[in-house]
Amino acid sequence: MHSPHDPYVRVRDAREHNLKGVDVDVPRDVVAVFTGVSGSGKSSLAFGTVYAEAQRRYFESVAPYARRLIHQVGAPRVGEITGLPPAVSLQQRRATPTSRSSVGTVTSLSNSLRMLFSRAGDYPPGARRLDSDAFSPNTAAGACPECHGLGRVHRTTEELLVPDPSLSVREGAIAAWPGAWQGKNLRDVLDALGYDVDRPWRELPAGQREWILFTDDQPVVTVHPVREAGRIQRPYQGTYMSARRYVMRTFANSKSATLRAKAERFLTSAPCPVCGGGRLRAEALAVTVGGRGIAELAALPLTELTDLLPTAGETAAVLTGDLTSRIAPVVELGLGYLSLDRPTPTLSAGELQRLRLATQLRSGLFGVVYVLDEPSAGLHPADTEALLTVLERLKAAGNSVFVVEHHLGVMRGADWIVDVGPRAGEHGGRVLYSGPVDGLAGVAESATARHLFDRSPAPPRAARGPRGTVTVGPVTRHNLRGVTARFPLGVLTAVTGVSGSGKSTLVGEITEDLPEVGRLVSVDQRPIGRTPRSNLATYTGLFDVVRKVFAATGQARERGYGVGRFSFNVPGGRCETCQGEGFVAVELLFLPSTYAPCPECGGARYNPETLEVTYRGRTVAEVLDLTVEGAAEFFAGTPAAARSLAALLDVGLGYLRLGQPATELSGGEAQRIKLASELQRGRRGHTLYLLDEPTTGLHPADVEVLMRQLHGLVDAGHTVVVVEHDMSVVAGADHVIDLGPGGGDAGGRIVAEGPPAGVARARGSATAPYLARALDGGTRR
Repeated sequence: MHSPHDPYVRVRDAREHNLKGVDVDVPRDVVAVFTGVSGSGKSSLAFGTVYAEAQRRYFESVAPYARRLIHQVGAPRVGEITGLPPAVSLQQRRATPTSRSSVGTVTSLSNSLRMLFSRAGDYPPGARRLDSDAFSPNTAAGACPECHGLGRVHRTTEELLVPDPSLSVREGAIAAWPGAWQGKNLRDVLDALGYDVDRPWRELPAGQREWILFTDDQPVVTVHPVREAGRIQRPYQGTYMSARRYVMRTFANSKSATLRAKAERFLTSAPCPVCGGGRLRAEALAVTVGGRGIAELAALPLTELTDLLPTAGETAAVLTGDLTSRIAPVVELGLGYLSLDRPTPTLSAGELQRLRLATQLRSGLFGVVYVLDEPSAGLHPADTEALLTVLERLKAAGNSVFVVEHHLGVMRGADWIVDVGPRAGEHGGRVLYSGPVDGLAGVAESATARHLFDRSPAPPRAARGPRGTVTVGPVTRHNLRGVTARFPLGVLTAVTGVSGSGKSTLVGEITEDLPEVGRLVSVDQRPIGRTPRSNLATYTGLFDVVRKVFAATGQARERGYGVGRFSFNVPGGRCETCQGEGFVAVELLFLPSTYAPCPECGGARYNPETLEVTYRGRTVAEVLDLTVEGAAEFFAGTPAAARSLAALLDVGLGYLRLGQPATELSGGEAQRIKLASELQRGRRGHTLYLLDEPTTGLHPADVEVLMRQLHGLVDAGHTVVVVEHDMSVVAGADHVIDLGPGGGDAGGRIVAEGPPAGVARARGSATAPYLARALDGGTRR
């Protein structure tokens, strides 16, 4: 038996995902990094085993009724874990945030600011003191009644609704109306109401045009349809709806993204005329602190906000002190350029996680294990140093910090390292080393060791000359003020700069409309699907090939099974008990719903008759369970499948299963799947590829694989532009555009541009010293 004060977290026989009965001991009260190539099993060990078990134990102590209110991770497949304290998880995966979620709500800084206005604000003479809820746009007490706390209203105009006034209503003058029968019905109702639907729109009296487009009335009238040959059409009661009413209703209520997008074309968004975009009721907006309203202060960068908070008066001093101390760790983590009202959907996953990390610094917890998922994601090397300081502070407060990380700088700064591998998927799942960082140098089969201790200079690459340029700008957007950038064609350009310097904004201005661009492919990290029905095979088109192969077998032809029979998304071949999901929800009294393999198909997704058909000895369910690597061997003689699978192998995704749900994939994996889908297509002239931080979530060994592909695209005559923080990638680029010098208002201009060696010597560039080190063989990342 281990002592309850065991200084180690001891894991025995961990079998989660691809872990092969792992035994490992990790000391408490240290910063420990879990690393390994993508898909090696490090997240399965840190999150799927250690954190999942800590959470399971916590839930054992919670009342059953309360348990159903909290999202739970399933019990991990592990023999036992001893010495495990309570755990806090900070992961990159995000829920779908709404526009009402902001930096202020994520960090709880908005609560402190509202309290300051409520208790220490300057109120107009005679005004009653307001509760802090009255300063929130997300409460009924505070939200502006006109825009419901959103700050903007949607309006429409005659010019938008009727783009061509020379047409009559019958000829389709009202472009905003629906098509097909519904549009024809509205026209017939209008005709029955006595309006001339055959007269050009511009010739109709102004009063009639106003009523047709904007009335809120919904009159009902008997419509006598025009008789058509061979059709009997009886009179019916038709209800009129104005064009504005139809557009607003569709935009607000339609579940169809296509219909909503069409409706949005006929709307303009403008600041709310009642609150002026302040989102609050007039009485809340009238309260000031230091002469400024709460909306004005919430729009300032956090670095400026701290300078404007009042300290006079006991109440103000206490509340300002609390707010300043909460802002400090956010600024320390390089996020001082953010404002409290910045919507959460506009933040990167890395920014969001660092905000949560800053909040934890103020929580005062001790004796817990923090399990962090790549906190360096999206961080410039200059900001990574501040991150290491924050991790050390969490440790100094009496906590254990377990970090899943690829960043070499974070590894070097750790007390302990757990290296999982040696490769991905079924070729990984073993702990190669667990101990102090220096000891990893002696582990021959570790891909991490090769990069961590390699101090040789970056290999020289023959410089490629541009064959023309694409000029962007002048751009005035976010923090960019009249910036003009020239991107050379036929080379690889890296856009660098600290977080918030304007990189993504600048690159986002490259469009197909610009001369010289030609075909544009933007490869981002958004998910390839939001439900488990979307997977690697469906996204890449491999599933179509698989279904055709099975439909062409003798067994399938004898039974009359077509291609649709082998889809789990439509009735026919799928298991109807689970509707092709492979699992069913089990409702438990007082407990949250849990998911279990379907009792009918056992998780195979198909009905027994479909699974009787085999191709080369495997059922369609077994083929979907193959890894990309295994499938490449299995389909070696099928050219249509082999090309897709080769592209996935080329970007280092051989460990993923064909049927792996999109919901299980990281942003980096989704991005590489999109890149592979693009690579498998036939080349059609010059293409400009845009990639936003393609190395996020990648081990240095995987970065090498990815960069071989990107350089291959350039060698084939294409142009590649990457937004990047990895100095090994920047050192290998042909051209660098460095933005800065800081983030937010302190950034937004081009500090240096040219070949890497030139930018590495630039004065006033936050990137230059780190790039110089990478070129000289120092710290690459």
